[in-house]
Amino acid sequence: MVPLWLRHSQPKQLPSTICVLFCQAVGVLVGGEEIGCTMSAFEKPQIIAHIQKGLNYTIFDCKWVPCSAKFVTMGNFARGTGVIQLYEIQHGDLKLLREIEKAKPIKCGTFGATSLQQRYLATGDFAGNLHIWNLEAPEIPVYSVKGHKEIINTIDGVGGLGIGEGAPEIVTGSRDGTVKVWDPRQKDDPVANMEPVQGENKRDCWTVAFGNAYNQEERVVCAGYDNGDIKLFDLRNMSLRWETNIKNGVCSLEFDRKDISMNKLVATSLEGKFHVFDMRTQHPTKGFASVSEKAHKSTVWQGRHLPQNRELFLTAGGAGSLHLWKYEYPVQRSKKDSEGVEMGVAGSVSLLQNVTLSTQPISSLDWSPDKRGLCICSSFDQMVRVLIVTKLHKI
Repeated sequence: MVPLWLRHSQPKQLPSTICVLFCQAVGVLVGGEEIGCTMSAFEKPQIIAHIQKGLNYTIFDCKWVPCSAKFVTMGNFARGTGVIQLYEIQHGDLKLLREIEKAKPIKCGTFGATSLQQRYLATGDFAGNLHIWNLEAPEIPVYSVKGHKEIINTIDGVGGLGIGEGAPEIVTGSRDGTVKVWDPRQKDDPVANMEPVQGENKRDCWTVAFGNAYNQEERVVCAGYDNGDIKLFDLRNMSLRWETNIKNGVCSLEFDRKDISMNKLVATSLEGKFHVFDMRTQHPTKGFASVSEKAHKSTVWQGRHLPQNRELFLTAGGAGSLHLWKYEYPVQRSKKDSEGVEMGVAGSVSLLQNVTLSTQPISSLDWSPDKRGLCICSSFDQMVRVLIVTKLHKI
């Protein structure tokens, strides 16, 4: 049964006299005049902290369980063990359904490679292990491999949940400098391994993302590193398709959609900046066009696109703030350079809303795939928050 608050409801239109009386009561003025009913202040999306809960461990990641009002949180206890908790939203509160303690702290997780029937959670831990868990019977993982020599910082999945064509695959990035792609149906060995060549310095990989999975053959992995490098690996040709450097460590990467021909890529970084790359047109020397924005006063830990509208995305900051952005395409997305070669044209971004939720960094963020505007985030003050972002259907 779907909880009442999850059901779609159409807001009732208030009579204009009531709107005016309300505006007069709160004394809202714009341009020296009291506003009427159709004021931009009322049209702007609002970010509301619906539920917040304190935890007794450091939380690193949180993910919605697909097709449910449940989500998982992942982290580590002070005693050095890992933890996965499963929560359900019931009657405006959080109910803890299950707590799973494991030997090693758990850094990251994804449902991206599982089926909607199984809904298995893939996790990466501090010891470099990749595990896949059945949350109904979590005592022993359904898949386990020692994936990396050091901590798995980041994980992503594709080919599951009906998102993305082709085989279900998981990508992991580690402090050991390698990015590996795994097929859960194949034991022990990765299907792809991107590592520094002999003699090249290994860089700490902080973030990975799948994209371009629009048919059975095409698929890319984008990886971001602590020195500002962004590398785009073509899994079909097993080659490095593109690389650039954004001058600050890359904290988060996400394509606006995994299951379409590459469209946009958001990269967030240290020092408060994010970049949006237009991935439709690649110039042979200049690469992809991009626009950058100084979004926060400190590190931008995450950037996440709204599943129901790929032009909207949230960024999460090191000072505990969330910013909601809209991307606007240019009139023409490509043009010819002086030599007649096609090159991309970047669009622009505009800030729709921002809110400060915490004094500590917001370390993870996840939109509900099922309910537009529903979101969870976690922060280093050991809090998990359920958020509601309003009026997204009007943008």
